[in-house]
Amino acid sequence: MIRSRRDYRFYLQADRLALRIDHARPRWFRDEEWRFQRLLREVEFYMNCRQALWWKPYYCYLRWRYKQLSWRYGFTIPPNVFGPGLSIAHRGTIVVNDEARVGANCRLHVCVNIGTTADAGSTGAPHIGDNVYIGPGAKIFGDIEIADDIVIGANAVVNKSFQEKAITIAGVPARKISDKGSHNLLVRATEQLALDAPRGG
Repeated sequence: MIRSRRDYRFYLQADRLALRIDHARPRWFRDEEWRFQRLLREVEFYMNCRQALWWKPYYCYLRWRYKQLSWRYGFTIPPNVFGPGLSIAHRGTIVVNDEARVGANCRLHVCVNIGTTADAGSTGAPHIGDNVYIGPGAKIFGDIEIADDIVIGANAVVNKSFQEKAITIAGVPARKISDKGSHNLLVRATEQLALDAPRGG
């Protein structure tokens, strides 16, 4: 979660690396996913770090812009859910519950749904680890935990926890199908930034 301006800058840089973007600003007619993610991070920064009354008008403006862009791109992604290094693969319907928590370096595809169960009064949402690749159409729901470095296959329905790291799960309902994890499927942007950071003497 973004708690400072330094965190904010780190998240922006990690997201840019995760999206494999090598230029400084979004282009006018491309980079829609990056434009959305930059606005998401700005909303998170002002929500978490700018509580003084004089920031409220600008924060309300940011939330309005964020809602407009969410409708345009088909995303329902609340603030403070995804860690740094988020990579939304392309535009299209994505629905995420605001109680879900997803770690660093998540690669997310179209038609993904991360939410609670259908039970009345259910509030438990998934907690997903770092370096998780979520394929198109995956449905992940309930008070469950997904370990680090997991690949979730396209159209998988995940309704139970998977504690083993670096595996592939798929199917309806999801089950382990491979010992291959997400290592070659996404950019581990936070690890790259940690390696590039200057070391104190």
